Amino acid sequence: MDAGVGGRTSKIAVAITGASGAAYALRLLEILLSRREIETHLVLTPCGADILRIEAGLNADADRFDPRYLGLKGAMRLRCHHHAAMTSPLASGSYRLDAMAIVPCSMACASAVASGASRNLVERAADVVLKERRKLIVVPRETPMSAIHLENLGSLALAGAVVLPACPGFYGRPRKVQDLVDFVVGRILDHMGVPHSIGPKWLGPDSQAPSSESP
Repeated sequence: MDAGVGGRTSKIAVAITGASGAAYALRLLEILLSRREIETHLVLTPCGADILRIEAGLNADADRFDPRYLGLKGAMRLRCHHHAAMTSPLASGSYRLDAMAIVPCSMACASAVASGASRNLVERAADVVLKERRKLIVVPRETPMSAIHLENLGSLALAGAVVLPACPGFYGRPRKVQDLVDFVVGRILDHMGVPHSIGPKWLGPDSQAPSSESP
């Protein structure tokens, strides 16, 4: 079922870990928070907080996190969960998340989820989504990848996850960095089942793809 179809509130979780790519996570949260029919959850790891500080200049603290620091409209509607809170609803299959995206996903996180380590809430929530046969979207941002990385990502794909590398395309003729970010975020939203109007759509070689739009 697509997110929010039929007046139903959808539950979507976003996890931010310690790989480069804060812009993807922030843009995804911006789109999700613009949809009143979506209940958006956030788990931020300590390394994820470091990435937000380094790449976006945000005063993020994973242990004392205040969503207002994200600077996003509607940020106070975020349901934030501490990365070590194993009693969080996200740790139980009975909570029935519709989808979860780990964006960006570090290779350490991918390895842990692929092996079922469940050492923190990100890993446990991802494990739950997989065992409940729900949608897990893993967005790695690493290059080059070693054979170990590829094996772990392959294991996740075999377990049912969508492995969606942060690799923007150029057929939409991007003119700014935001266009490249929207390409990837648009694909994440597609796999979440969330309708959107960002990122180019391939219309064929004779048609120029539309430029990215704000939500």
